[in-house]
Amino acid sequence: MTPAFIFSVIAGGLSVVALAFGLKSLAWVFRWLASFIPTRYHAAEKPEDEHIQILVVGDVGRSPRMQYHAMSVAKHGRNVDIVGYKAETARHPDLIGNPRVNMYALPPQPEVLQWGTLPFFINIPGKVIWQFWGLFSTLMYSAPPAQWIIIQNPPSIPTFHVVLLVSLIRGSKLVVDWHNYGYTILATQSKWYKPLVPIYRWYETFFGRFLGNANLSVTDAMARQLKQKPFNVKNPVYTLHDRPAEVFQPVKSAEERKAFLSRLPETKADAKNIMDGRVRLIVSSTSWTKDEDFGLLLDALVSYVSPSSNEGTAADTPSPILAIITGKGPQKEHYLERIKNLKDEGKLPGIRVITAWLSTRDYASLLSCADLGVSLHKSSSGVDLPMKVVDMFGAGLPVAAYSAFESFGELIKEGQNGCGFETSSELTTILKRLLGLTGQEELARLKHGAVQEGSLRWDEEWDRVVGKVIGVVDQ
Repeated sequence: MTPAFIFSVIAGGLSVVALAFGLKSLAWVFRWLASFIPTRYHAAEKPEDEHIQILVVGDVGRSPRMQYHAMSVAKHGRNVDIVGYKAETARHPDLIGNPRVNMYALPPQPEVLQWGTLPFFINIPGKVIWQFWGLFSTLMYSAPPAQWIIIQNPPSIPTFHVVLLVSLIRGSKLVVDWHNYGYTILATQSKWYKPLVPIYRWYETFFGRFLGNANLSVTDAMARQLKQKPFNVKNPVYTLHDRPAEVFQPVKSAEERKAFLSRLPETKADAKNIMDGRVRLIVSSTSWTKDEDFGLLLDALVSYVSPSSNEGTAADTPSPILAIITGKGPQKEHYLERIKNLKDEGKLPGIRVITAWLSTRDYASLLSCADLGVSLHKSSSGVDLPMKVVDMFGAGLPVAAYSAFESFGELIKEGQNGCGFETSSELTTILKRLLGLTGQEELARLKHGAVQEGSLRWDEEWDRVVGKVIGVVDQ
């Protein structure tokens, strides 16, 4: 018997007793209370009538992996209910207008809970309470009961205990998709958060231990870690490596590359020089947060064109670079000011650093037309991987990536599809080597490796792992 069933029986019984004693008003109150019992999941007669929920406690448009889950579920003829925040970031085109996909928006955070409005000790609990109610009411009442709920983690608080309660009352099964650990990300934030890290760690490890009927991890290293202390996850953990969606494809021809570069406002002025190799195009996608040190790239670019670093070498006249940085985040304005200061001081001659916010299709095309991708992702846990690199490989773009974390080698193979660096000087060396005239052969070899790595697509990986777990693909 479920809590919802027990509550229904009690409310119904009390209503009958009240009517027996002529207490019609009291009977009405009990019936009114019973109306708040949410509907419970029952297996559909036809598989295509089943509902599977995708929960994102964040901007759905900035959660590509969870959107890919939704697209895969819909492709297999199930109804997808996406629960998350509607923000300014557009969802993937394949999710818009799809008759099998419905969006259930979480209520936006009120302005009173924005930073600076309330004291810290009121602001944090206020946000948690608001998120709890938004999650609870949407999952319990707005969205229909689901066979499975696929949860993105982090954030863990208040997601874990809310979905546990919902699953008990509505009868849904849970899949926890571990992208990273919330407590390790919290540890990288400002000093005001430091006292909360042990609490977050206890919450995440305690509930995470038994929450999911099945668990997904983004790397083999994370899967191993989840089975050990402090997590000791009891239920199965499956590795689901990120893979590129079909929208990320290598450019098909020089004509196609030229047409796109000539159309995109950010590259239009340099299209001919990029095509001729007189300007090298590099792309980096960043969330402008502390776990991506954009200063590494700026320092590397300054050294790249510094006369002292090039004196007496074959790279006396390094190729001009157009660096396009995509993404949004809290530190963006800080770095834009730094870029302006470097330009004003004459420290970036021949270097243009511009920011862009592109549609999914334009971003995919930009990657396929670039010479080199740069990933600055620093893993707070040491066992996650940047999905931006997966997208770059899908577009056939070789990558220079920050490498000082355990799971780096699960995706980037040194000398085969990319290069690793830990310092700005190491990144400078990579830029000089690959973007110079003598680096064309190596860059071509890395591009070939990127195309090979990106050839395994999301649908194949998802069907092999998740499709079998939730029963939409035969074992």
